[in-house]
Amino acid sequence: MDRQSESAPLLIACALGIERLALRRGVRGAGGPVTVLRTGMGPAAAEEAVTRALADPALRDAVVLATGFCAGLAPGMHPGDLVVAEETRDPRGATRCVGTELLVKELVRAVPGRTVHTGPLTGSDHVVRGHERSDLLATGAIAVDMESAATLHSAVRTGVRPVAAVRVVVDAPEHELVRIGTLRGGISAFRVLRSVLPAFVEWHRSLLLPRR
Repeated sequence: MDRQSESAPLLIACALGIERLALRRGVRGAGGPVTVLRTGMGPAAAEEAVTRALADPALRDAVVLATGFCAGLAPGMHPGDLVVAEETRDPRGATRCVGTELLVKELVRAVPGRTVHTGPLTGSDHVVRGHERSDLLATGAIAVDMESAATLHSAVRTGVRPVAAVRVVVDAPEHELVRIGTLRGGISAFRVLRSVLPAFVEWHRSLLLPRR
């Protein structure tokens, strides 16, 4: 990174008010320039909100991380598990994520005892249920959400910058939202999301360290 990007702020994008509420709990102690952006639901809303945010001179060079809740696709996933994307996918292609191994390391430290999965994170324009899960799993994706791919696509389209996506599983093949136990799964996912910001900050800080 050049001198300008060494002071780049961190923009964390999420879709829902409850996700923003969970994340903002840790912002005061973040120790650096962190902005939590609520984009609204869906890929179109995410793309518009992120593009507008990055047009602000204060965020022009920002490192971007997409986060929030997701649906797990792989058997054995549980609410509260974490997904660190190696890449995000949508019909426009794939966006590679930066520092995946570092994020995993920091998340294990920040939320001990939680399972962290890595792999492709795919995008959708609607809530995925039933057979759609198995269809997406067959593509190699391990989880799906509606905003991450659009967020990262918009971020790299507007400038060269590190990007990443970390999601918390709120439902999974054996724990779909329409089933009994949804409330418990949602609370578990909220508690995990409330604890992850220190890991994001350490990831961001490591990216900005001078290269030797």
